[in-house]
Amino acid sequence: MRTVGLIVEYNPLHNGHVYHYQQARNISGADAVIAVMSGHFLQRGEPALVNKWARTEMALRMGADVVIELPVAYSSQPAEWFAYGAVSALQASGVVDSLIFGSESGDIQWLSRLAELLADEPELFQQLLAQRLKQGVSYPAAYSQAILDYAASHHPDILDDSLASLEDMAKPNDTLGLHYLIALRRMRSNITPYTVARTKAGYHDRDSSDPHIASATAIRRMLLEDGDLVAASPFVPPYTMNILRREAEAGRAPIHWELFKSQLFHSLFNRSAEELSALSEVTEGLENRMLRMLAQMQADWSVDQYIELCKTKRYTRTKLQRTMTRILLGHHQDILSRDVLSRGVPYLRVLGFSRAGQALLKRMRRASTVPIITNVGKNVHPLLALDIRATHVYALAYRSYASQDILRDYYEPPICLEADESPNLI
Repeated sequence: MRTVGLIVEYNPLHNGHVYHYQQARNISGADAVIAVMSGHFLQRGEPALVNKWARTEMALRMGADVVIELPVAYSSQPAEWFAYGAVSALQASGVVDSLIFGSESGDIQWLSRLAELLADEPELFQQLLAQRLKQGVSYPAAYSQAILDYAASHHPDILDDSLASLEDMAKPNDTLGLHYLIALRRMRSNITPYTVARTKAGYHDRDSSDPHIASATAIRRMLLEDGDLVAASPFVPPYTMNILRREAEAGRAPIHWELFKSQLFHSLFNRSAEELSALSEVTEGLENRMLRMLAQMQADWSVDQYIELCKTKRYTRTKLQRTMTRILLGHHQDILSRDVLSRGVPYLRVLGFSRAGQALLKRMRRASTVPIITNVGKNVHPLLALDIRATHVYALAYRSYASQDILRDYYEPPICLEADESPNLI
């Protein structure tokens, strides 16, 4: 049985994701699909629109066979560690033959050559990165600039006319793809990577020019800013719309940062600068800026207004959102140190599987290099404890919640798509 791995967020699952899934099966010739999916807090430091179980159901109805949770230790990280954690999960499963990711360029050749150059973290590249950071730019911009500097001086053949610009190097899916490839090299993995070009909608596009394809950003805008489920319906499969409607009616969606305002500001006001600096992502004196900006708060301030006030050229919106996520969840730097993260995922938490996925899980139990968790017990790994606490916090944003919402990780077994519930595509 050939198995392809996908690294996803599905926030929410839309028609572009279905296209990627279909292309992944066609390109890989795989018999089964494993999706490694972020839990309640995502790579750009945002809370998921709907909870991880709802998004797992979307993935299963699309056709995924097994859905694994990417721990929050990795899911709300910059590209390097997000990619490393997700790839380590696919590697640890012992059954994945290929990895297929979306990219703006649709060209894996130049990404692979850059990954080969950067996998061992050349000293000169690190020096160039440090120089760029001293100029006060954000880390993603500094990283992209350092890649161009390094490639231009030592391997100019890599940069052709279509790639020799910072704009091309900094595109989000190409950046993530590069880090997937670097992670595969660092793990000496036998997983074969492929890429599929994004089609018809860019990652950050807030509007759609196509009648059926829109970015997740545009769809979330329809749902959050316009509050219009109907407007989003042409861009998502029917099962996604049904799940979104069900979760909204139950008061569990849509979830966004403003629903965590009281919790976030309480966490900020209740900590000194020294206490904040001990938390993950609070770096380079950011704690002082965040506390100074609190003093400028007016009545009825929103989280969005607070982010805008804190934002600088160095501290981007994404950086601030990731920082706020760590503050909200109380994640200390020692828990998420480089040493801890470099070990890769220490377990595979199964959120759901299809009937066909049951056979794949049996193979994984024999082949996996880490424990496979289908039911959460009392004694859990410290990183799994972070995911359980993330559910506690996330559920407090529901319109109304019960103890089973807050403690759902203990109550909820993996979702299983029944035999008569065959996957639905668009």
